[in-house]
Formats: sequence, C-alpha cells, structure tokens
Amino acid sequence: MQKTFTKYIIIILTAAISLILFLNFLINLHTLESRQYDTFYIKTDQMIHTLENNSMELRLLNESLDEDYLTRARAAAYVLDHQQEVSLNVSEMQYLADLLNVDELHVIDENGIIAAGSVSQYVGIDMADHKQTRAFLAILESDDPDAFLIQETQPNAAENKIMKYIGVARKGEKGVVQVGLQPIRQLEAQSRNTYDYIFSRFPTDREEELYVVDASTGEILGHSGGTARNFDAECYRLASLDRCAKGSYLPGTDGNMMYVVSRQYGDVLLCAALPQRILLQKLWGSFLESLFYMLSIGLAVILLLNWLVRQKVISGIHHIIEDLGRITNGSLDTKVSVGGNPEFEALSQGINTMVTSIVSLSDRISAIIEISGIPLAAFEYKHGGTHVFATSGLCTLLDLPVQEAAALYQDADRFDRYIRAITETPIEGEDDIYRIGSSRYIRIHMSGSSESRLGIILDVTKDIRQKRQMHYENTHDALTGLYRFGYFKQLAEDLLHKMPAGNICAVVMLDLDHFKSINDTYGHDTGDRYLQCFSALMASMPPEHVLSARRSGDEFCMLLHGCSEKAELYDLLDRFYEALARSRVTVSDTQNLTIGASGGFAWTRDPESSLAELLHNADEALYIVKRDTKGRYTEYDRQT
Repeated sequence: MQKTFTKYIIIILTAAISLILFLNFLINLHTLESRQYDTFYIKTDQMIHTLENNSMELRLLNESLDEDYLTRARAAAYVLDHQQEVSLNVSEMQYLADLLNVDELHVIDENGIIAAGSVSQYVGIDMADHKQTRAFLAILESDDPDAFLIQETQPNAAENKIMKYIGVARKGEKGVVQVGLQPIRQLEAQSRNTYDYIFSRFPTDREEELYVVDASTGEILGHSGGTARNFDAECYRLASLDRCAKGSYLPGTDGNMMYVVSRQYGDVLLCAALPQRILLQKLWGSFLESLFYMLSIGLAVILLLNWLVRQKVISGIHHIIEDLGRITNGSLDTKVSVGGNPEFEALSQGINTMVTSIVSLSDRISAIIEISGIPLAAFEYKHGGTHVFATSGLCTLLDLPVQEAAALYQDADRFDRYIRAITETPIEGEDDIYRIGSSRYIRIHMSGSSESRLGIILDVTKDIRQKRQMHYENTHDALTGLYRFGYFKQLAEDLLHKMPAGNICAVVMLDLDHFKSINDTYGHDTGDRYLQCFSALMASMPPEHVLSARRSGDEFCMLLHGCSEKAELYDLLDRFYEALARSRVTVSDTQNLTIGASGGFAWTRDPESSLAELLHNADEALYIVKRDTKGRYTEYDRQT
C-alpha cells in the first residue's frame, strides 16, 4: 500500500501541478490582456478627454471672438453712419480698419456691390457672383435693422485666402458694413485638435500603435507612427475592428498577430494595438518562474507525505477497515479498537458510539417527540430503498390508516411519490403548508441529497385557523359581517384593474334614509338590527357580480362587476331595490318599517380608471338623490 500510495501521490501532484500551471498560464494571459486592455482604455480615455477639451476650447474661443468681431463690425458701421466727413477711399478705410484692429473693412451698397474697402482690388466686386460673398446679401434683404451675419472661417472669393467675415446692416442707409480677420487663433486651436497633434502627446510602449479609423468609410484618419504607410492588414479594417470593443487578436502587418482594442467615439473608432509576441514574452517569464517553485514544493510534499503516511496512517487504517467491514456485514456488536495515536482512538470511540446510536435511534426519537407534546413527526428514506424510517405519530398527521401507512413504509419510492403529491399543492398564501383531509393543516420541511431524503412534519391546524380568524376580523365589519371599507378598496382596485376588455363595472354609494331618526326614536339596538337587515340584503346579492362593504355608520358601498352591458348594472340595482321594498324590520311591538336607502353610482369600461374618482363621482350622485328625493338611486351625470 505504501508504494501504491506514493505512486498515486506522484500522479496526483504531477496532475495538480500541470493543471495549476495550465490554469496559471490562462489566468496570467487573461490578466495580461486585461491589464493591456485597461492601459489602452486609459489612453483612449485621455485621447477623448484631450479632444473634448480642445473642442470646448475652440468653441469657447469662437464664441468669444465672434462676439468681439461683431462688436467691431457694429463700431465700424456706427462710424460710417454718423461721421459724414469720413472718406471712403482705400487709405481712409485702411486707417479705420487699423483703428478697429481688423484686417479688412468693406462697405457694400444697396445693390450688393463693394463700393469701398481697405483692399483696393476688392472694390467693385459683385457679392452675388460667389457663394462665399452671396451669403451677405441676406442682410440687404432683411427688414431687421440689427441684421448681421457671422461667417465661418473659409477661403474668400477674391484670393482664396483663409478669412473670417462679419457683416452688419447699416442704420443710415441701405447697405452692409463688413469686416474681415485672419483667424490665426482659431487655426492654432484647430491644429491642436488634430489626431497627429494628439498622438504626439501620448508616448507609446515598444511596438505599440495608436490609430483612428473613420467609422463610416474605414479610412485611417491618424496613426501614432504617421499615415505614410501601408494599412492593408486586417487590424486596420473596419469590419474586423467592430468586434474589438472588449479586445481581440487580429492579423497585423507581415501576418503578426496583434492584440487590438477599439473604442467608438462619435463617428470614429479609437484603436490601440500591441503585437501578441510582446504579451507572450512577459507571460513566459512568469510561467517559468512558477514552474520552478511548483516542482520544488511538489517534491518536498511527496517526501513528507510518504513518511507521514507510513508512520502515522497506514497501519491504523487497515485495522479500522477490517472492523468496519464486519459492522457493514451485520455484526453491529463489533467494537472498533485501534490505538497508536489519539486520533485513531477518538475515531474508534466515535464509530462505536454511532453504531450504538443507530440501533436505538428510532425508539429514542419517537419517545422524545411524545414527551414534548408537540404534534411533530419525522421520516427518512433512501431512494430505491425498501424501508422508510418514521416516528410513531406520522400516520396520524398524514391522516393515514395504520395498514396503509405500514405499506407505504415498506416502499421508499412509493412513499416519496405520496409526499411529493402532497407538496405539489400548498394552501393559498403559504409556501410549505398543506391541507390534509377536510380540517387538518400540516407544515412539511424536507432536505436531502440525490440518495436520501429527511423530512419533518408539524401540525399547524390551530395556527392556520387563528390566522384566518384574525384576517376575517381585520377585513370584515363586526356588526354587519360586510367587508371593511379599506379592504373593500383593495379588492375593488384589483377587480377594476383586472377587468376584461369590453366589460363594465360600477361603484355604488348607499346611505340609509332617516337612520338617525330611527336610532333616536327606537334606540340603538333597533338601529343595529336595522343595519344588519340592510347588510343581509347586500350580502344576498350574487357574489360573482357584487362586492359589498360598510363604509361607516349608515353608509355602505358596492362594486358591481363582471357585466358586459350597462343594462346589467341597472338590473342588479333594480333587483336590490326590489328586495329593499319587500324588506320589513320590526322596530316595536306594533310597528314594522320598510328599509329606505338612497344610492348613487358611477361606472367605467376603462381598467385604468381611478377607483378614488369613481367613489367621488358616486358620492356626488348620492348627494343629489339625498337632496332631492331619497329612497331611490341615480347615475352620476358626467356633464355636471
């Protein structure tokens, strides 16, 4: 056994080391990829942050300069409109342009011709001849005295020179004053927003590449190594980059595999790539180091375990195995006695105690349960077995005749099917409580494995009855037996929202006529009997169509539901009022009274209707009846 144990220890450790190294290789590879992904993600984040900062800077600069240029254009217009002595020759216009600190100044007459300007060759140009100048004609066509146009930076019509022009309407006469500036600051800000500038700000690792791809055309818009190179490899193709959001390997230049991460930003893909061999170089160094330590530890473990097993385990195990074999074969009086170390002595004593406990377990558990007085029973069985261990009270709790219970106890699979059939239908509102017969309720707790099951059954009939009684008292009016108003609203809300399409329902508010006079004249006992008689009539209505409740005092309400036509609502109310007309309540030895009640109702076909609104509308209808006639019902008038 010593040689066999050593052989298997070597095999197990070798397999374990191999598995650990393999898992270590995969984990380290995944870790390296994750770290590289995080590095790439941080760099693209920085690129996005730089782009957004530059864009914001450019936008703020444009807004600031646009406002400044517009002010200068309006200042020029003011001077030309109010200083009649200003000459419109080129030198005078250039002088005024210098005062305003602008590069060009032009005056456009009502015909759209540059009548004067600081640049002589521009004088006489027809603004309608070119797309760039034509835009300013809109100011001439506008009736707004404050009309202006701030044109985006673009080549001008005369010399194709990059300029920014601003035009404003003249006040004194029909015309436009236009100033032009060379947008040096904007162009500098725009240059900082190019990919070449951004890539120059981000140092790359060895053989690492950063590049930007147009998400629509696949064109390479920028590369950390410059765009004067071949981009035919798959790692630059848009169709392949679309699946690299979480990192992926793609063939690069000369067929080398590249680890590529792409990130969508607006209408471009920001990409970062690193050759796979760079990652593997890092990985192999870590792998070889782990291999050395694993082999050293494995050899030490084998030598130590071999010695310990030989000295401390093998001999004692043989003795225990022999004794357990005899117990398994039926010799339950066998006593296990193995010395040599405290652990084997404790194990021997534990085995002996366990065997003794198993022998008397059934009797002891049954006795304990009987002494406790708790209506409790337990059972245990193995799947496919021929016997079910059960305490004495199990057949009583399951309401089983003794002979039928005995037959079930002899077939574990049959008993399992019987228990499962019970647990398929718990009572409403409970997960582990089931009804047995007509009046008993039990709770079943089960646990186990694929081989055996252990269960406990507890009689909870008293608890369930008390719970149901408490629920009834909390939801029903003590005097009339009708639903309390709060619970009525819960039930009515549920019925309303679950109303099938095409159905109709109504809320009815009822108030007893002259009830205060009856109470005052004949006493509260008679008043209570009067209320109970009225409630009995409400309770006699068909429950599939009528939900009844006492709101307070002599106020009651009903929900009429399950109807497809409005006529059915009237039919139910007519039947109720006919029953009222036939009712008689004895109020004294010589006098009987017919119950009188006024009612108002509001109806809907919309399951999303508000119950509160229906109650309010029914109250409104009831108020009208009480005010005008009493003793009848009416529908809420939606027009009032």
